[in-house]
Amino acid sequence: MKYEAVIGLEVHTELKTKTKIFCGCSTEFGAAPNTHVCPVCMGLPGCLPVLNKEVVHFAVKVGLAFHCDILLHNKFDRKNYYYPDLPKNFQTSQFDLPICLNGYVDIDVNGEERRIRLTRIHMEEDAGKLVHGGTTINTSDYSDVDYNRTGVPLLEIVSEPDLRSGEEARAYLEKLRSVIQYLGVSDCRLEEGSMRCDANISVRPAGTDKLGTKAEIKNINSLTGVQKGIEYEAVRQARVLEEGGRIIQETRGWDENKGVTFSQRVKEESNDYRYFPEPDLIPLELSEQWIEEVRRELPEMPDARRKRFTEALGLPEYDAAILTLEKGTADYFEAVVAAGAEAKAAANWMLGDFAKKLNEEGLTARESPVTPENLAELISLIDKGTISGKIAKQVLPEMWRSGESAAAVVEKQGLVQISDEGELSGIVRKIIDANPQSVADYKAGKKKAIGFLVGQIMKETKGRANPASVNELLIKKLEG
Repeated sequence: MKYEAVIGLEVHTELKTKTKIFCGCSTEFGAAPNTHVCPVCMGLPGCLPVLNKEVVHFAVKVGLAFHCDILLHNKFDRKNYYYPDLPKNFQTSQFDLPICLNGYVDIDVNGEERRIRLTRIHMEEDAGKLVHGGTTINTSDYSDVDYNRTGVPLLEIVSEPDLRSGEEARAYLEKLRSVIQYLGVSDCRLEEGSMRCDANISVRPAGTDKLGTKAEIKNINSLTGVQKGIEYEAVRQARVLEEGGRIIQETRGWDENKGVTFSQRVKEESNDYRYFPEPDLIPLELSEQWIEEVRRELPEMPDARRKRFTEALGLPEYDAAILTLEKGTADYFEAVVAAGAEAKAAANWMLGDFAKKLNEEGLTARESPVTPENLAELISLIDKGTISGKIAKQVLPEMWRSGESAAAVVEKQGLVQISDEGELSGIVRKIIDANPQSVADYKAGKKKAIGFLVGQIMKETKGRANPASVNELLIKKLEG
C-alpha cells in the first residue's frame, strides 16, 4: 500500500530583545550558567511579572508579515507541567486567545508553489536548558540545569498539517527564517537554539482524508535534521503499518549521528497541561491604530525583493532566490551594484568564489573582510581588461587575507593583464615555434589544437595574457 506523510511544524523562534519577557534579565547568549536569572524568572514567591512591550511589538510584526489576523484582545495563560528546566512548574504562554490567528506561508519546491496555512502565532517564555552528562538524556548518568534561557521571549508559529514531505518542511522553515530575519526580530540561529522546530508526523493511505496517529519529533536544530528526521519517521510509520502494527502518539527524539528517531515519552494532550488564564497578567488590549503603525514599519519582504531583482536588475530567478534568502546577503549584493558593478557579474561572484570563501570560514556576507566597494572594484578591473577573470580568482583570496583593495593587490603583485599587441606578439611567436605538431594539426583542420597553444601562452605569462588578444594573434599568425 502507498502511504503519504501529513506534517505540521511548531517553530519556536527566540526574539531579539535585550531583556526577558517578564523581567529585566539579559537575553545575551553564551553567558556563564545561571548568571542571567532573578527572582521573577526563577519563580520565587511574591514576585510578579511585567510584560516587555517590545515582545508584543515583534509578535505583531511577524503576524502581519505572515498575513495573520491580529487579535486586539488576547491574553496569557499558564501551561502546567513539571520538568527540571521549568522553575515555576508552569510556563507562561497563550492558549485560547493568542495574539495572531490564521495566516499563511508560500513556499516553492522544485518549481511548484504551495501555500502552507498557519493555525496561530503566540507569545510565550522559554524554559531553561538541561545539560546532559552524555550524548542524550537516555545515555546520561546526570543532567545539570542552566536557567539563563528561562523567561527569554519566544514566538511559537504553528502550521496546519499541510506539508507532505521533508523537502517541503525544509523549504517552509527556510522561508520562515528568511522573513523573520528580514523583520529584524530574531537572528534565527538554529545552532544556538534561537530557532527550534518540533515536527508532527503521521502517515495515511494515499488518496484518503482521515488523519493517522501522529508522533512528534522534538527540538530539531538544523535544516538538514528537519528534512531527514521527517523522512525517516514517515518511512518508519509506514513500515509499522505494513507489518500490521499500530502507531502510538508519542514524543520522539532525533539522533543526528545515527540518522534515526527514538521514543522519549507518551505524548500529552492539551488538557494534560491544565491551562488557565495567567492571574498575574491582565489581558492585552491593542488598538487598530497601533497595528497600522506597526504595519508601516514592515520592510521589503524576501519575495518582493526577489521579484525586484529579476524585473529591475534582470537576474535569473535562481540567482535572485539565493541572493534574497538572507537579508545580509541581499543587502551586500545591492551595495556591490550601487558601487558600480553590473548586476549579473556581481551575482556570479557572490554565488561563486565569494560564497565559497564565506562557507570555508563560516561567515555571513556582513562579516566578509572584503567590502562591497572592493568587490565592485574587482569586477570593474575585469570589465576594463586590467585583469582577466582567472587572475581575479587569485586576487580575491589576497583581498580577503589583507583587507586591501583589488587595485592595491593587483599593483603590488604585478598582475596587470598583458594586452599590448607588441608584447604579446613575441610570446605568441615563441609558443608557435616551440609546438610545431600543434601548428600542423591546426593547419590540417583540427581547430581545437589552438586551445593547447592558448594554454601554453597563458602558462608562459602566468595567466596575465589577455585571452581574447591571444586568440586573435594566434589565428592571424597561423592563418597568415
